[in-house]
Amino acid sequence: MHQRFAPLHFLGFAALVALVPSDTADARRTIEPMRFFDGSTEMVSVVKVIMKKPYRSRTIGQGQILPDGTLSLVQQVHDAGKPAQRRHWRIKQTDGDSFRGTMSEAIGPVHVDEINDDFRFKFKLKGNLSVEQWVTPLADGKSARTRMTVRKMGMRVATSEGVIRKI
Repeated sequence: MHQRFAPLHFLGFAALVALVPSDTADARRTIEPMRFFDGSTEMVSVVKVIMKKPYRSRTIGQGQILPDGTLSLVQQVHDAGKPAQRRHWRIKQTDGDSFRGTMSEAIGPVHVDEINDDFRFKFKLKGNLSVEQWVTPLADGKSARTRMTVRKMGMRVATSEGVIRKI
């Protein structure tokens, strides 16, 4: 397993849909949800990797909506005691409930789907790792709770919990 275990810090993009202020799912769909990441965001989380001591991570994102509606997001990941790492996302809405795109460390596409007002992210990483992340909007409309599980051959090898907010 990769010592840094960078996959757990992909949360910065994950709140894209969850953080749009609205009271109903219909209202949320009428606003382009990726706009939350147009500008600066911050995610703070606790990462737990099996057989290792938990650590804090802070991810700062800078996003821009391109003319075709694609979100281009660049993140700086700061793990306690380690050098910063840069990550790039490109995500576009494919219909009212789904988004697809790429992330610099993912193998293949990133899939994002709305399920009961929460948002599920799924993608794969090197080393036969599968990532599933759930993002739940918080009542303030400016932040979301995020929970991530990373599996290898079906076994949970890491988790992360945190909060993403617009800054």
